[in-house]
Amino acid sequence: MEIQETIKAVREWGIAKGITGPNGAATEKAQLEKLFEEVYELRSAVIDNDHDEKIDAIGDCTVVLILMADIIGVPFEDCLETAYNVIKSRTGKMIDGAFVKDQ
Repeated sequence: MEIQETIKAVREWGIAKGITGPNGAATEKAQLEKLFEEVYELRSAVIDNDHDEKIDAIGDCTVVLILMADIIGVPFEDCLETAYNVIKSRTGKMIDGAFVKDQ
């Protein structure tokens, strides 16, 4: 499935489950808590070096973020593009396995 098709499917799932859309009952705060839960699962997968769980957790985080963007009324794609436009010219260096941006 192409990424745009997948994002569309996630949005349709969110509407069908009553998370988003005209009858959506999810709140920003509830979605944020869900994101923390999924990030914690990703943390556990990294600590356990469980490749399949890492993939699942990254996907789950992305689903939550797609739906969070819909809740606040901004397309996920716009959020991603905005972030990329900020980082694309960023300079910095790798320190202890992490990219640290220049001040």
